[in-house]
Amino acid sequence: MIEPLLQTLLNGVASGGVYALVALGYTLVFSVLGVINFAQGALFSLGGYLTFLLMGGRIGVNGALPGWALPAGLPFWLALLLAALGSGVVSLGVEKLAFAPLRRRGAEPLLYLITSLGAGVALVNLLQILMGAEGYAFPATALANLPAALNLGGARIRSIQVVLLAVCALAVVGLTLWLERSKGGKALRAVAEDATTAKLLGINSDAMVQLAFLLSGALAGLGGGLIGVSVSLAGPYFGIGYGLKGLAVLVLGGLGSVPGAIAGGLLMGLAEALVPSDASGWRDALAFGILFAVLLVRPSGLLGRRLVEKV
Repeated sequence: MIEPLLQTLLNGVASGGVYALVALGYTLVFSVLGVINFAQGALFSLGGYLTFLLMGGRIGVNGALPGWALPAGLPFWLALLLAALGSGVVSLGVEKLAFAPLRRRGAEPLLYLITSLGAGVALVNLLQILMGAEGYAFPATALANLPAALNLGGARIRSIQVVLLAVCALAVVGLTLWLERSKGGKALRAVAEDATTAKLLGINSDAMVQLAFLLSGALAGLGGGLIGVSVSLAGPYFGIGYGLKGLAVLVLGGLGSVPGAIAGGLLMGLAEALVPSDASGWRDALAFGILFAVLLVRPSGLLGRRLVEKV
């Protein structure tokens, strides 16, 4: 009885870690701009495809370059880091092309939402043109230096689940420490708290916004690569579902709250994992049901702060 429960809990925490990565990406951008970047799900997909290609994956027959592949594939760890960096750079490009012009004109928040949604659709369609609509499976040797499964406390856990949990934990801890202790992290937090005051103190708010987009895209790409190697790439739109779940986690944990994004992601992952396999179709319903229940009791989310209107 204990072993299946332990396995279920580990699976839930691993999935929750990915949700937390996506929600943290939303949180970084929301903190500095006060808007949601709906391109996050497309960047998640991009991270998965970049990881696949960097590991030597071959484009299918329906892609723009059928059969194309790199001359040599990279190890999974290096491919994952480069894919995360590539997704961050693309996210920075989205900020330059879609968000910066609106910011300079002082546009309404709704225009940011529409623009980011358009950027996400464009990215997904570009992926479909280049890679085709079919799914891609990572080679079984992606984690060749690890056994297929590990025995933990009597439970048999897939190695990729342990890797997924470890990488997510390292990313979350690293980001938290950077925000709390580094000069750049403190500057980003200052802009998130009050952009006008931060600018008067000599902080380049535009540079901090760009940094937030870079980190946000990197977190999405990291999650996409991890999920890709774990369950395969189901098609260019596979990241949209994770983007929506990350958005739910963002609201559940509290808008703009880093600890809230982490707590919300873990809660969402555990809730899904505890749903029996014969009722798997109800997992999304349960997850969003928890979201609604929490918001009825605490509209600001688990760890969110109530917004105070200044007059």
